[in-house]
Amino acid sequence: MHISRRKTRQISVGQVKIGGDAPVSVQSMCSTDTRDVTATVAQIHQLEAAGCEIIRVAVPDDEAAQALPQIKAAMTVPLIADIHFDHRLALKAAQIVDCVRINPGNIGAWWKVEEVIKAVNERGIPLRVGVNGGSLERPLLEKYGWPSPEALAESALNAVRALEDVGFTNMKVSLKASDVHHAIDAYWLFSHQSDYPLHIGITEAGTAMTGAVKSSIGLGYLLSQGIGDTLRVSLAADPVDEVKVGFEILKSLELRHRGINVIACPTCGRVEIDVVRMANELEKKLGHIKTPLNVSVLGCVVNGIGEGKEADIGIAGGEGKGILFKKGKLVRKVPIEELMDTLIEEVELLAKEKEAEGNASEPIGSSTEAGWEPLIPQSDHLSTLGKEIPVLPRR
Repeated sequence: MHISRRKTRQISVGQVKIGGDAPVSVQSMCSTDTRDVTATVAQIHQLEAAGCEIIRVAVPDDEAAQALPQIKAAMTVPLIADIHFDHRLALKAAQIVDCVRINPGNIGAWWKVEEVIKAVNERGIPLRVGVNGGSLERPLLEKYGWPSPEALAESALNAVRALEDVGFTNMKVSLKASDVHHAIDAYWLFSHQSDYPLHIGITEAGTAMTGAVKSSIGLGYLLSQGIGDTLRVSLAADPVDEVKVGFEILKSLELRHRGINVIACPTCGRVEIDVVRMANELEKKLGHIKTPLNVSVLGCVVNGIGEGKEADIGIAGGEGKGILFKKGKLVRKVPIEELMDTLIEEVELLAKEKEAEGNASEPIGSSTEAGWEPLIPQSDHLSTLGKEIPVLPRR
């Protein structure tokens, strides 16, 4: 499968490139009180260990803003300050962080936005212009009657054009909704009128399970259409889970190749080993490995090698015995009680071998291609935003 990425401008958030031919980056946001530096830094370190590439923190008041220098000093990845309502907090945060997120719909009068632009320009850091259904400008709500995808897209386009009018272009844009269809449509509409890099996400997606499903469908669809340069999976759960789900979405589309990909049979009445427990234990104990590896856990010795032939390494067990195989070939038989320990040890060794060979670096996946073509006829158009754009694809 080859996905032609939408061609976008490229910006830098700290050392992370976003847009252009850069890989789709995975972000998360701390759930801690930013004023509690110890707790926030501890969670940041957990996120960094999980592979999170950009981390955002809420800055609701001056005390939180004052905590930013200590937090930033303890990090190895870029820091984004999330600002609502009070532009003065954005001015303070801009002196410390790698990017400032504002919502033009709630930041206040335009002169306040211009002050923020001046502050980020002085440090050479970008803005994330984030719009969502809960804070749309009143004129747009009156025009459309509700926070429709068209309203979200128009809000974002208005903000972008206003920023361009004062010479500012160092930005990425998000248009988030909790409804999957609305989010997809809003991003689709915007992406056909602007080439700024997009931060994609389904906001307020839900719990660990339901949020992961909604995010996988929404973000997966957008990414499959070449839309999206950086993402956050918004879950009512541990932020580390957001990072894990984000990478799994990208890995499933072959846009990123990082860490262990567990291949496990869905279990059936023939299975005689605890595949569910073993697969989950494997993901947990090997979560620190960054080298791309396919690892298989199968419950049938007879069919195990054949079903796991695409795996770099794996185990299969049943009837009181087990086998270890690599690339579809039997390596040796292993007592059932030693299967998991053996597999973990062998995966660790294989990862070190690949790293020593220089094969551990992650390929970008599908690069951005000029002239990306949407999967719809160019003769179909929609004109709700004052400029012709392709009609939304049928889903």
